Amino acid sequence: QAQSHLHGRKPRYTGTYNAYRIIATTEGLTGLWKGTTPNLMRNVIINCTELVTYDLMKEALVKNHLLADDLPCHFLSALVAGFCTTVLSSPVDVVKTRFVNSVPEQYTSVPNCAMTMLTKEGPLAFFKGFVPSFLRLGSWN
Repeated sequence: QAQSHLHGRKPRYTGTYNAYRIIATTEGLTGLWKGTTPNLMRNVIINCTELVTYDLMKEALVKNHLLADDLPCHFLSALVAGFCTTVLSSPVDVVKTRFVNSVPEQYTSVPNCAMTMLTKEGPLAFFKGFVPSFLRLGSWN
């Protein structure tokens, strides 16, 4: 999917089954699960943060009589949950994407990918794409 919109570079795969075949033959069967750990971490962070932040925000707004338990309260709670989720998940999401899209042996592991990003690009590299991620997660919530 990520390679379907490449401009100037030839995509590595022509389709899904071609990708499975090439990955399995070049990286071995375990290559098909490349990025599973960071993807799982990302999903845990996103789900926990969305649910907990939304609930805490809504409860605080209602309990402190700032808003009634209606649409504006739910909307604000969802936006705050989306923002907090984006802040916490962005570093893991960026590392996951870099690691999964890397060529074989570019990084030795997920932590190596993160350390390479930190040393070569600095801490702000972990928040690349923050605005589109927030727009997606904020509207999702």
